[in-house]
Amino acid sequence: MRADGGIAAPRAAAVFAVAALAGIGVAIGCASEASARRRPAPVGHVEKGRASYYGKEFVGRRTASGEKYDPQLMTAAHKTLPLGTRIRVTRRGGASVVLRVNDRCGCTHGRIVDVSEAAARKLDMMHVGVVDVRLEVIR
Repeated sequence: MRADGGIAAPRAAAVFAVAALAGIGVAIGCASEASARRRPAPVGHVEKGRASYYGKEFVGRRTASGEKYDPQLMTAAHKTLPLGTRIRVTRRGGASVVLRVNDRCGCTHGRIVDVSEAAARKLDMMHVGVVDVRLEVIR
């Protein structure tokens, strides 16, 4: 505290600095998301990793595309592929499904995609939860 009782200038500078850093972080995040939406995924692009599926607690919640999650639709969440991209997800040594990317996932630990319950049933993964898959962009 200064002799005249004022501490406004140093506090204001600190608040401004924190706000500026937060704004830069948001801008970078939004720019990355916007560029991911604009840049079409190359048809034939392939990723290999693990898939999990949405639990019942997500039913009715809004996805990144704005639609409500419906476990009966053939949809998926991916970290970077543009919303609306069509992908084929094939379980290693098993079934395959065609899905539409309508959400974002924070996939970690080798996971590359989260699939809807309907897709999980067709991939026969309901009992194990996470399976090895090949993902291919088809449209």
